[in-house]
Amino acid sequence: MLALRACPSVLLASAIADARLQGEAISLEAERLVVELFQLEGRSLVRLARLFVDDKDAAEDLVQEAFLRLARHAGRIASIDRAPAYLRSIVVNLARDHNRRGLVSLRHHATAGRELDVADDTGDVLARSDEHRRVLQTVRELPRRQRDCITLRYYEELSIDEVAATLGVSPNSVKTHLRRAIEALADALDRPTREVRH
Repeated sequence: MLALRACPSVLLASAIADARLQGEAISLEAERLVVELFQLEGRSLVRLARLFVDDKDAAEDLVQEAFLRLARHAGRIASIDRAPAYLRSIVVNLARDHNRRGLVSLRHHATAGRELDVADDTGDVLARSDEHRRVLQTVRELPRRQRDCITLRYYEELSIDEVAATLGVSPNSVKTHLRRAIEALADALDRPTREVRH
């Protein structure tokens, strides 16, 4: 696994060049899109991954892998507006795989010099108190789709439509999963149920 170092655009450009050598048709516009998305979405995606995995290094590795995958397949991006949702879905799927395998990290190197410098973000702040750790653990124990919907809707503050686009489900399905997740969390945490925010 490659590390995101001082110049992530070089790493992404290298992945794109490799994909072109393997026959992928990647336009300069698609290449610019990947680099721009990294600059715009990188930190947000690490925060998202951090909510699914305990290890901050692993969260950064997952995001790095998501961007490398996007870079390798940049020529297939049909709609620029869908690219952030596509990236989020890659990160969520990689986090699921990471947790399923019980991995500590995708690689075991020091993180000094990484480009993705995520200061105290939501995941780090939440993990600091016992109550927040309890809530995060309870969210992580929800069924997969409920956990994904809760995380994207309330931690990442995506709209119902954005959650639906990220997960490839209908908005009504997102609402149903959110309602069930909130009920399960209320039961598990012994708190009254709150209404689903639309």
